[in-house]
Amino acid sequence: MALDPQQRAEFVNAYTRVLISSWSDEAFAARLQSDPKAALAEAGLEIPEGSEIVIVTQAPEGHQEGNLDVQVALWETGLATGRYEFHIPETPTVDAAELSEGDLSDVAAGCNYCCCPCCCCT
Repeated sequence: MALDPQQRAEFVNAYTRVLISSWSDEAFAARLQSDPKAALAEAGLEIPEGSEIVIVTQAPEGHQEGNLDVQVALWETGLATGRYEFHIPETPTVDAAELSEGDLSDVAAGCNYCCCPCCCCT
């Protein structure tokens, strides 16, 4: 079952919430392992009753880690088969050597970038 653009966007948003929550909240990450159906529902991914949920923390051979198209395809497969596989890689690390001096000072200063040019950002 192929997702239409709106369904894909909704899935991507919910999956992104799962990733961010699992990386930033140890309690959520633990729930994702112990009760994945409830944890996924918390993030907006409702899994039908009786479905199989598989949480993969290491990308399988041949799959590029972090490939969103792969995860969307796995969701579509789950909708068709009842077996939902989620790739939840370990918390990514940021190599400070790759950041510029300006990037580091922004982080240290708590600089926040806004996507809209409004008066609250200046």
